[in-house]
Amino acid sequence: MSRRTHRGLLAAATLTAALASLAALTVPAGASAGPQARLFMVNPVQSSNDQSLTDAKDSAAAVPSSAYATAPLRNLDASGGLSGRWASVRSDTGSSAKIADAGTYDRHDDQFEQVMAYFWVNESQEYLQGLGFGSELPGANDRAQPIRINQWGSDNSFFTDRKAEIRFGKGGVDDAEDAEVVMHEYGHAVHHAQVPGFGTSVEAGAIGEAFGDYLAVTVGAHAAAKYGWPLKADLACVADWDAVSYTSAAPHCLRRVDGDKVYDDRVGQVHADGQIWSRALFDIRSRLGARTADRVIVNAQFGFAPDTSFSDAARTTIATARAMYGAAAETAVRDAFRAREIPGV
Repeated sequence: MSRRTHRGLLAAATLTAALASLAALTVPAGASAGPQARLFMVNPVQSSNDQSLTDAKDSAAAVPSSAYATAPLRNLDASGGLSGRWASVRSDTGSSAKIADAGTYDRHDDQFEQVMAYFWVNESQEYLQGLGFGSELPGANDRAQPIRINQWGSDNSFFTDRKAEIRFGKGGVDDAEDAEVVMHEYGHAVHHAQVPGFGTSVEAGAIGEAFGDYLAVTVGAHAAAKYGWPLKADLACVADWDAVSYTSAAPHCLRRVDGDKVYDDRVGQVHADGQIWSRALFDIRSRLGARTADRVIVNAQFGFAPDTSFSDAARTTIATARAMYGAAAETAVRDAFRAREIPGV
């Protein structure tokens, strides 16, 4: 269960400024296709770095209008609801969102969370598809992911392998308001699709929590770049909007992916121990770049066992890096796991 980014001659400078302005106004490919939805740019703390934001009991006034953006709802089916190729909102609190009104909801509306959950699950799978999963590489949860909103009566969200669905909780900042919570839970769904029953040991469970955190960070950063959204808070801070309700000190983070824990710092708790693995993944991303790193990281997971250890999973990821990209990539991945002092690498 989980809690749940030389100026030259005047003429050249003028041309550069003109091109920059054009780039800023250019809509990403496909970004205007389909019904438009109002949503958070990942989350309002990340896009503004305003650490003083609070939930204020779901008040619309608690978050400025500048925290919202408009983006398309893609891959919808013909049902008329939030159901499509990669995501399906099966049940919700309050009335179901109307596609025609998706561009008008704010955080005070129950429908806003429905829209957020659909958009960010779809965005996550689109990101994986863009990495080649489902075409060049095996599909990684390439199906319509069932989602239930606020069906869990506490401030917690989770993926359940019983029905292979994601459930988002409420209380404080309702979980589906923070895209990084949505994407974290989707990470569990990806792991389960790759290795049914994944997470039957403490170390495998920690790897699952780590991957969920990492996926939230890497997809959020990709989306911010894709849509031209600001990313002002620390990228390594996970779920900084959801966390305002249960952390006192700023920056507000559910967890971080750039901590300094090593293997001997394990305490037998999956969320705590997962920060060892997520730091290794974040370092791999820094060394190889997001696209190469994410292709290696996700592809390697097909070779994990449900109860995999840190050592076995690290060796599998190292071997995958070599097979996909050669010796230099292998060395970068091995160095990241060695820095976490994981045995056997």
